[in-house]
Amino acid sequence: MSIIHLLAVGNEDPTSADLAAIEQEWPLIEAELALLDAQIAFINAGPYASVLDRRRVRRAERRVLDVGRELADRDPESEGVA
Repeated sequence: MSIIHLLAVGNEDPTSADLAAIEQEWPLIEAELALLDAQIAFINAGPYASVLDRRRVRRAERRVLDVGRELADRDPESEGVA
């Protein structure tokens, strides 16, 4: 998986290649945001966290792994990297 690198120098807008990379990685970003939401809800529930709260976190973790695997499988830069 690649890490998106945007130049922070000047007022340059992202290039079309940068936007395409963001578009390609968006499903993973979305899955990671869902995981973060589930973890925050679980932590905020404290001692009142339910089995369903924990299940939500596990599902979100599994989704991040699945999406990451899909991206790695189709990303030509990751070929040959173990």
